[in-house]
Amino acid sequence: MKIQFASQPDTAIRLQACLVDKDKLPADLEPVVRAGAAAARFTGKAGQVFEAFVERDGAVVRLALAGAGDPADADRLGALERAGAALAAKYRASGEMALQLDLSGAVATPEQSAAVLLGLRLRGWRHDAYRTTLPDDQKATLDSAVVSGAPEGTAALWEVEASIAEGVEFTKRLVTEPANVIYPESFVAACRERFAGTGVEITVLDEAAMRELGMGALLGVAQGSARPPRLLAIRWNGGAPDQKPLAFVGKGVTFDTGGISIKPAAGMEDMKWDMGGAAAVAGTMLALALRKARANVVGVCGLVENMPDGNAQRPGDVVTTMAGKTVEVINTDAEGRLVLCDALTWTQRTYSPARIVDLATLTGAIIISLGHEYAGMFSNDDDLAGQLDAAGKATGDKLWRFPIGPVYDKMIDSPIADMKNVGPRFGGSITAAQFLHRFIENDTPWAHLDIAGTVWTDKPGATWERGATGFGVRLLDRFVRDTCEG
Repeated sequence: MKIQFASQPDTAIRLQACLVDKDKLPADLEPVVRAGAAAARFTGKAGQVFEAFVERDGAVVRLALAGAGDPADADRLGALERAGAALAAKYRASGEMALQLDLSGAVATPEQSAAVLLGLRLRGWRHDAYRTTLPDDQKATLDSAVVSGAPEGTAALWEVEASIAEGVEFTKRLVTEPANVIYPESFVAACRERFAGTGVEITVLDEAAMRELGMGALLGVAQGSARPPRLLAIRWNGGAPDQKPLAFVGKGVTFDTGGISIKPAAGMEDMKWDMGGAAAVAGTMLALALRKARANVVGVCGLVENMPDGNAQRPGDVVTTMAGKTVEVINTDAEGRLVLCDALTWTQRTYSPARIVDLATLTGAIIISLGHEYAGMFSNDDDLAGQLDAAGKATGDKLWRFPIGPVYDKMIDSPIADMKNVGPRFGGSITAAQFLHRFIENDTPWAHLDIAGTVWTDKPGATWERGATGFGVRLLDRFVRDTCEG
């Protein structure tokens, strides 16, 4: 959605909107609008929208009041974000092409204005590329907004926040595309195209290069697919030349059948989003590059497809990782950790990062534990965990920390190899994190985010429609702002 700023409201736009704080209807509202809002029990609660049609200067105006909540609430920015998102949700397919949004009297700072606009933009995103028979009254129409009454400095701040929106939208697109469109090679191509001109450095390892490096775990997952694997690194150098980079590492299983340990047919179509961690890393790197972040960051994506052909690895196979450690593959559907362990080793030995955060749709067990409200967090460093938790609370990409430790680590010991790729039934998310922890070298501060329950949803949320949520981009961007650019 294109957003422009104006010094005065554009009265030629039919759809006119303003924000309303809780229990504070604007004094200049027409009596019929005031009476209608009262009859509809509109109170200005965050996310409420009331609509009326009125005549102004001889023209019919479609007037929308968006609830902004109580100005005294602690999460004022979150409430304002929901107000903008509610307008996008209601009018995205309304037949209106433009929205006039008056922020005067409702927001006090550029940060508050930007929150409204971010909600408006994020909730306005839809992916309709394959919906060729939509009725006209369901087609998306709203594609621009003119904003008036914003505090001084809003336009400059919005340039930064718009970069975040670009990153979230890129992540949503990657996650939403079907597996016949996004697979390892095309994921790389999409990133090359989108990052052109941004100043990032892109490195791609093909199958031969990974085999030479000894990435037997990642390649073992990929060997059952006709789609060759790729390792993608996106590097942004915006910090001091001597500053060690921060590393984000994403699981990119572009489709996961489970391999020989095949998944049930029901719901398998959802496994196109098993690359949600890699998509979040790519979207974050785009946001950082577009806003010219003052930090050195590298994003690494391990990209494979997990298929069950005659060459697929079998339960009981033993693979040798790039780190030289051996893994007994008990379950080929526990493939994400096999991809990540080699990606983590390569990242550490190539870039010597100061800190590492990996993101992966790793376990169904995390959904049993947390539902779809939080992502699971595991870390060997309390400071890093606290910083990520704070970033999650600030952005709404919420995290909940789980334990790791020796008692869980021994659960993945193997009688014939250095480790198994799965532990017992209980504590599945924890033993998966323990597996990854074995590949963290030199006590590097590390956090693992299990985002299996948060990258995709079957119902709309505040800032997303049903489907891809874009989880992780805002979290990681805020984390970079708070810890690398302060």
